Amino acid sequence: MELDRRDPSAVRAAIRAGRWKGATAGLAPGRVQANLVVLPASLAYDFLRFCVANPKPCPLIEVTEAGSPEPALSAPGADLRTDLPRFRVFREGALDGEVEDVAELWRDDLVAFLIGCSFTFERALMAAGLPVRHIEEQVNVPMYRTSIGCSPAGAFSGPMVVSMRPYEPAQALRAAQVTSRFPTVHGAPVHLGDPAAIGIADLDSPDYGDRVTVRSGEVPVFWACGVTPQAAAAAARPELMITHAPGHMFVTDLRDDEQAIL
Repeated sequence: MELDRRDPSAVRAAIRAGRWKGATAGLAPGRVQANLVVLPASLAYDFLRFCVANPKPCPLIEVTEAGSPEPALSAPGADLRTDLPRFRVFREGALDGEVEDVAELWRDDLVAFLIGCSFTFERALMAAGLPVRHIEEQVNVPMYRTSIGCSPAGAFSGPMVVSMRPYEPAQALRAAQVTSRFPTVHGAPVHLGDPAAIGIADLDSPDYGDRVTVRSGEVPVFWACGVTPQAAAAAARPELMITHAPGHMFVTDLRDDEQAIL
């Protein structure tokens, strides 16, 4: 059965059934995609404070009730245990592996956080005539750990992770204008130009995702990224943390245009 990529519920159903296992960039255009972080309730308040203290990399969309895998506000009836193509499982702050569902790991004390994703504003970039290189090249967006420190909160601290899209200088300014209208999905860039200025040694070797082509005359433009909590896990060392695998997001029912400010 062919996947209806426009319908968020159809996308989630295909993911749940194992018919879509890849990255989610470009799926359900016009709908908000979200990063996922799942933590024991004992750490949920600290992580909530971390998100509030770091709204650029961690803009909150929804927090579930303890034990509930349903994001009742952003996608009623969905199941966060099964409706993402790939999950990461961390134990004591270290990556323990990747899985295609986390139903067997779910517990009554787990709290899920949905965090805004820059995939949401990519439709606005393309509508403005701006290319999105990783979609053109059909790869995952490149993401990098930086030397930009997040504001610590309780057990959580660490470096900001950023995603990168290359643009010609005039395009970069326009991209900053377009994305600044979407503060709930990372908003305007945090840096453009020299990667070394934010601690990135090699643009061709992202820490997460895939390399993309940066053409002559283009500059890299960096946005705060919701993979940041995965970097913060090393400091907090939760006995269990579940996240999305980079690029494999949760597709909500929320509309992109509802996230924009005038």
